[in-house]
Amino acid sequence: MVIDACASGWAFRARHRLLMLICAAAAAAGACVLPWARSALAAEVDAAGAVAPADFADIIERVRPAVVGVRVKSEERASSSEAQPASPFPPGSPLDRFLRQFGITPDPAPRSGGTLGSGFFLTGDGYIVTNNHVIAGARAIEVTTDDGRPHPAKLVGTDVQTDLALIKIDTQVDLPYVRLAASEPRIGEWVVAIGNPFGLGGTVTAGIVSARGRDIGEGPYSDFIQIDAPVNEGNSGGPSFNVKGEVIGVNAAIYAPSGGGSVGVAFDIPAATVKMIAQQLKEKGRVTRGWIGVEMQPVTPAIAEALGLQKAQGALIAQVDAEGPAAKHGIGSGDVIISINDRDMKDTRDVARTIAGIAPDTPVKFGMFQNGQEKSVMVRLGELPRVTAAKAVDSVDNATLGLTLASARSVSPGWEKGVVVMNIDPVGAAADSGLLLGDVILHVDGQATNSPADVGRIVNEARAQSKRAIMLRFRRGEMAGFVAIPFE
Repeated sequence: MVIDACASGWAFRARHRLLMLICAAAAAAGACVLPWARSALAAEVDAAGAVAPADFADIIERVRPAVVGVRVKSEERASSSEAQPASPFPPGSPLDRFLRQFGITPDPAPRSGGTLGSGFFLTGDGYIVTNNHVIAGARAIEVTTDDGRPHPAKLVGTDVQTDLALIKIDTQVDLPYVRLAASEPRIGEWVVAIGNPFGLGGTVTAGIVSARGRDIGEGPYSDFIQIDAPVNEGNSGGPSFNVKGEVIGVNAAIYAPSGGGSVGVAFDIPAATVKMIAQQLKEKGRVTRGWIGVEMQPVTPAIAEALGLQKAQGALIAQVDAEGPAAKHGIGSGDVIISINDRDMKDTRDVARTIAGIAPDTPVKFGMFQNGQEKSVMVRLGELPRVTAAKAVDSVDNATLGLTLASARSVSPGWEKGVVVMNIDPVGAAADSGLLLGDVILHVDGQATNSPADVGRIVNEARAQSKRAIMLRFRRGEMAGFVAIPFE
């Protein structure tokens, strides 16, 4: 028995040495660790020596109490061309249908609507960050904390351009809150999203940072972080965290097929933008942006060669507002902005974001390319004119199209033509048309539109002619196209 035991031990040791030699050879060849060896690891170490968490449980336990669900209540009264006698019977009942045959219909009743979203506490005294599109048109806002308790919330301020909003609940105790990341995430870093998809509060998903600096056509300040953590309807306004438990961005949009649902392409508003916007909304209830009064276009390789620029970068000035700061400092059409405060500018978005991020009345050093030469120009920034929601479109026309419009010039003095789409009713006629916030409508049914009143007039004319739809020509950045919108 002793001999057998020793023989068995020898055989085991021999097999163990052989296995170790095989593992060493496999490791040298870059092979994976054996499955049973990997399962014993509590954490993995990357090439730089940083330890990645084996799971996200500790992070979630720490930050989830600061994430909330947001429910918005809205109410609209259904329109009716003329008053009708009310039916005393339940809608859809046999007697109700019988009365309707003789033109007896119920009075228009309120149509209650609502929006589900997410948010998170930015401070311990109840300030919450969410998306502007979540609370737009709110009659009442209700916040549900992680413990399931509902709280009424009030609106502090919104910013349409970045799709951010700040709301607040009253509290007598210090609430759990989270911090915004001080630096941009690296592509490939872990990201954890927490939100309220489909009303299922406190839902956690994970993925990685897929890309940065994405422009998805949401306006001149579009600068999104792309993540692949599953994000769905109701996640809007919710935070995405890094492995330190810091907020790297706010969930704002997803790319989804026509049937809806997450396909692993979601977009976050960066933490740096959130910090700047939230601070202004908290202090003064609105956002002010720097402005120089120019309309810009990209510098293509052909334009760079024609102008004598070494690189196709910066922003070519296409038009200058005669009353704007740029014109007053000798900047004109055909000039190129190549740097701001000694930082090279990549493109028009970079220029627009940089100027907008500087407070009005601040002296700024612009590196310009004028008449074949580089020069510096100091410009004291003005304030970007505030965008006003289009009350100019009467309620009938606005309800017909489901659009809120503003004249392009009120959005940017450099824009002379068209009206800008400021809001799209999610259940309105234009909801599925393909229009996006920030699109500039140039023509309606072949007629030029320079004000919301123009749109209202043309729509009324089309309806008077018994048309069932209208054709809109729009501009989105450098792209132009057409959409057809049916009348309700």
